[in-house]
Amino acid sequence: MKRLLTLILLATASICLPSGCSGRQEVQLDKIKLPPGFHISIYADNVPNARSMVLSPNRTLFVGTREDNGSVYAIPDRNKDYRGDEVITIARNLFMPNGVDLHNGSLYVAEVNRILRFDDVEADLANPPKPVVVTTKLPSSVHHGWKYIRFGPDDLLYVPIGAPCNICDHGDPFASLTRMNADGSGAEIFARGIRNTVGFDWDPQTKELWFTDNGRDWLGENRPPDELNHAPTSGMHFGYPYRHGKDIVDPDFGSKGGAAKTTPATVELGPHVAALGMRFYTGKMFPPAYKNQIFICEHGSWNRSTPLGYRISLVRRNKGEEPKYEVFADGWLEGGKVWGRPVDILIAPDGSLLISDDKAGCIYRITYANP
Repeated sequence: MKRLLTLILLATASICLPSGCSGRQEVQLDKIKLPPGFHISIYADNVPNARSMVLSPNRTLFVGTREDNGSVYAIPDRNKDYRGDEVITIARNLFMPNGVDLHNGSLYVAEVNRILRFDDVEADLANPPKPVVVTTKLPSSVHHGWKYIRFGPDDLLYVPIGAPCNICDHGDPFASLTRMNADGSGAEIFARGIRNTVGFDWDPQTKELWFTDNGRDWLGENRPPDELNHAPTSGMHFGYPYRHGKDIVDPDFGSKGGAAKTTPATVELGPHVAALGMRFYTGKMFPPAYKNQIFICEHGSWNRSTPLGYRISLVRRNKGEEPKYEVFADGWLEGGKVWGRPVDILIAPDGSLLISDDKAGCIYRITYANP
């Protein structure tokens, strides 16, 4: 741990051309099953351990990672043909730099224990600027320590702090979602009772926050579920470690924290599917039935005898009806064997979806054409 905290932050930028890297899982697009009219292709190949993403107005895709080499990539699309031109490593040897977002032309990168900022980052991708430290006031616990970050409609930076365990109660700031000003000041806890969220988005109509949360382990293969939660206001508590899903009281902590006073999950997702990145669909490419519905990347289970997840799911919300949870795309898991694991999702300017995959080491693009 100490060695990781003292690594040099930045090395000379390097460029990985589409045919110049190796070591990833073989991509098998023919295995992916999608609804009629949808198509999947490769947006960028050779993106090792591709995790969280953000796309600039200039069509540069920035991608964080979680592996020991701690790289952050920039993938420009200069001719705007929705295919990455090259994969440029703009930083390496960071401490699990999973989270990335853009604000006023600066790239924010979340390590486990701090937030960095790369100013005017697109001015020269081959020679990126030295990072500015925004804050170091984050725990250094690795367990659920990698972070997903985004600026909200309130112009504040939202930063989760996961529970440093499977099931425990270490108090604030753990198991929470925090927010702060762009310069790192004014940090506060927005919501509690969140075991580990690695994906959130704001409803485009109400501007209210929704987020995925990974359920605890070792209560059985089919419980508890992962969660999709809705936080319309600050100060809410979403159950962990006292309650899981809608009504599962924890056998160890349920009697210690007033489980009845917490907010149950809005939607129960599959058990142990590892729900990560999520987005409301705001594009115009897909049929109207997808407008403002929620896409979720399910990274996949690690502790079920029958694996589950490894897919992209869809939560449909129609006024006056209970949300409907269904599979949108799968095929990364076949016959118990896994070749890919979706992580994060975003909506491209043309309305297509970009999906990162940290196992296959690539970025997919999902499009729609009326069949």
